[in-house]
Amino acid sequence: MTMILFESEGVRFNLRVGGVALSEGKALLQYTELDTFWVVPGGRVEMMEPATDALKREIAEELGVEVTVDRLSWTVENFFIYQGNRTHEIGLYFLINLPEVSALSNHEGILETTGEQGMKLFNQWHPVDDLDHLDIRPSFLRDALASPPDQPAHVVHLRE
Repeated sequence: MTMILFESEGVRFNLRVGGVALSEGKALLQYTELDTFWVVPGGRVEMMEPATDALKREIAEELGVEVTVDRLSWTVENFFIYQGNRTHEIGLYFLINLPEVSALSNHEGILETTGEQGMKLFNQWHPVDDLDHLDIRPSFLRDALASPPDQPAHVVHLRE
């Protein structure tokens, strides 16, 4: 399938889904071998693919587990520069539930997994009340992960 990603007039657009996994006051965050910042696990949506299906697919590819999707927490209009490209991203961030028994359950330290095209992914649980020192993208999540909204919230996030 084709990912929802295109470029026009020097700007890249993509549709991304992110899975917010919370457990015992901690959030599961991830970074890739190419980046120095943390994100919630997830990825791009394919054409004609419902967002929740895309999230389940991405989590299975990246973490090797099947998750259940709880609910949408944030719809994010995210504007940033990545690898020199001006980017306009629509992000759909869902609360997810990991299986009770998996390699991620109660894992201490960094768990290395492999994503698309063999890219190394580094996954770690972080206390939600101690995220100030981390470079998390989009940065609003640094505070928002401690208290996801009861109803979906719309966020416009500008970062140059």
